[in-house]
Amino acid sequence: MRNLRFRSAATAATTALVAALALTACGQSDAVGAASKPDTTTASTSTPKDEATEKPQDSTGENAQTASNNSSSGKGSSSNKGADKPSDKSNARTTCTGDNTKVTVTNVTRPINHLLVTATNTGSKNCDAYYAPLLGFDEAQAVTQINEDSKPQAVVTLSPGQSAYASIALGGGDGSPTTAAYKLSVSFSGRDNQGSVGSVANLTLPKGTKTNNDTSVSYWQATMADALTW
Repeated sequence: MRNLRFRSAATAATTALVAALALTACGQSDAVGAASKPDTTTASTSTPKDEATEKPQDSTGENAQTASNNSSSGKGSSSNKGADKPSDKSNARTTCTGDNTKVTVTNVTRPINHLLVTATNTGSKNCDAYYAPLLGFDEAQAVTQINEDSKPQAVVTLSPGQSAYASIALGGGDGSPTTAAYKLSVSFSGRDNQGSVGSVANLTLPKGTKTNNDTSVSYWQATMADALTW
């Protein structure tokens, strides 16, 4: 009877020990499983946007590539505003007339029976003295004849302040002037040589001036010496 109680007690102790070991093993297994189980709580979070892949922007809000293209093409740049060349006023020119010149007539000692007509540019532009001055003595109905041999190689161009010259051969040829003259009108030819242009200069002739039917005038010349050779 006592042996039965001892065996029962031993059996109960053995059962308790086995249960304890089982519980211990279970706890360790759960701990190991908990430690090895991956944490999936962050797997569903979204990846933040990679801002480094966006195009950089300049201070005006345009992307840098657009700004670069605009700069290379000249758009929006003020540096091209002055690209046009300024006009060259030194080349501006017009026709010499009584409106932009001062005209005078004077006696000369050599050659004899000659007068000198001078036209000085009083304007602000270069002017061209075309052909010969158109002269009218007193109440003459026709202009004085022109000495065609005196035609220069080029049109005489006057800068402001410069003068052109023409000589009047009063006697013409070998003749002597015999008709008294008092007034002289001087007109200017246009480029097309189809009559006078601009206003007329009305002058008083030097005292004692005389003309005849052969009186002639030279073309406009660039120098006084050239004019007085005719």
